[in-house]
Order: sequence, then C-alpha cells, then structure tokens
Amino acid sequence: MDDVRIVQLYWDRDENAIPETADKYGRYCTAIALNIVGNPEDAEECVNDTWLSAWNSMPPQRPAALAAFLGKITRNISFNMYKHRKAEKRGGGETAAVFDELSECVSGKDDPEQSADMHELAEVINSFLDTLPDEKKRLFISRYWYTDSIPEIAARYGMTRGAVSTALSRMRSDLRLFLSERGYTV
Repeated sequence: MDDVRIVQLYWDRDENAIPETADKYGRYCTAIALNIVGNPEDAEECVNDTWLSAWNSMPPQRPAALAAFLGKITRNISFNMYKHRKAEKRGGGETAAVFDELSECVSGKDDPEQSADMHELAEVINSFLDTLPDEKKRLFISRYWYTDSIPEIAARYGMTRGAVSTALSRMRSDLRLFLSERGYTV
C-alpha cells in the first residue's frame, strides 16, 4: 500500500493503519531502534511505541514523507529508552560511541542560548551536509543518524573499516570548523 493511502487510514481512524504501517516500515523502524538500544526486546518496544505515536499524531499531522516521519519518531523513542536504560546502567549498541564521536563537534554544555537555538543548529548541520559529496553524506548519515556501526558501513559501501573511520574523522573535523565559523562553541 502506498504512503498516501496509509496516512489516509490514520486520518480515517481505521485500525488497519497500524498493520499496514508495520508491514511496510517494520524492518526499517526496527533497524533504527536496534542500532540505538542494542537489544531486540527493547527495539520491539520502541517500534510498538512508534505505531502508537503515529496513531496519536495523525491527525492533525499529515506527513508528506511517511518513512522519515516514522524514522524520526523511532529515533526519538529509542534515544529516550537508551537514556533511561543507561541511567539504570544498561544499554548498548553504537549509541555511546556515536555520542562520544560527536561530542568533539558540538558542545554538551547546557547553555540556555544554545538550547534555544537547537533548530538553527540543525539547519547549520544540514547546510554542512549539503557541502558534502553524496558518498560522504551517506557515510555521515549512516553513522550519526542511523547509528550504524563502522563495520556495517564499511560492508554496505565496499570500504575498509579504516577508510570509513578516517572519512568520518575528517568530516567531524570539517563539521567542527564549519560550526566554529558560524559562532557555535566547539
């Protein structure tokens, strides 16, 4: 079933919206959640919460890109679970490594002015991504959006692990400079 029809099922409050969404996007959302929480049971819980959140969000929202909409919900739910589990001294996946890598680019300070400008920061990072060739952009997004491991990225793109690590390190350095030039504390 196409996305427009699935979204219409949500708007019509038709209970078939959830199984249709799960059939089409279940593996996609599970992969996102599993990369973040690192546990199949927790990932399944995150995906189920994604379906509930989608049900509660539509209407009023009518997403133009259902995959991106569901992916963002899954990421947010999964990161929240990760933080909760980490507080309980549990967790896993690539999430801690990804946070460590990006911490050298974006300050972790709780500066109220920077917190208020998170939307602007996202736009600046998107501008940075627009400067990258497609191959590098895919590497960056695979690592820092989907939290894929370096071996997974290397296998997917036919690269060595070292080449992926080097490319990501250089992109982080470039991002740090890009942000610094735009007034962000690095």
